[in-house]
Amino acid sequence: MNSSAPGPEQSIADPARPKPGPFPRSARLLKHASFDQVYRNGQKHFSGNMTVFFLRRPLVSKAAPEFAGEGGPRVGFTVPRALGPAVDRNRIKRRMREAVRRNLGHLHGPIDVVFNPKKTVLTAEFENIEAEVTRAFTVVQQKAREARAAKSQPVSSTRQAH
Repeated sequence: MNSSAPGPEQSIADPARPKPGPFPRSARLLKHASFDQVYRNGQKHFSGNMTVFFLRRPLVSKAAPEFAGEGGPRVGFTVPRALGPAVDRNRIKRRMREAVRRNLGHLHGPIDVVFNPKKTVLTAEFENIEAEVTRAFTVVQQKAREARAAKSQPVSSTRQAH
């Protein structure tokens, strides 16, 4: 047996990069209503291989407790049939899920994010997909911070005293 080939007990992963944890269920968007809320009320970020929709969730919502959820980020994926047969769509989802899983630590706070990948994700270098996800999370985090700051500032009155 060739000793240079990795066996089942050996890892071919890069030892310099520690493997991040799993993609927990609490970090996923699962309900249609949650996706719909992000599409209707959220913002968009466009990049070469994907479109990212995002919405900052309220911390506590008595009207829609399933929407408010936990305080952490939640991520969902939509891969329409137009992107190809099921084999291709599943591969796109696996690649996107892995890129998000590796970079989920960049996202903080109650934010819902939906990724709409393009067909180019199927053939793009994984490093490029991962870089786009990282950039998208940075933009989402920055815009969420700006929205929170703008919301907390008092609105100045436009009336003038006579």
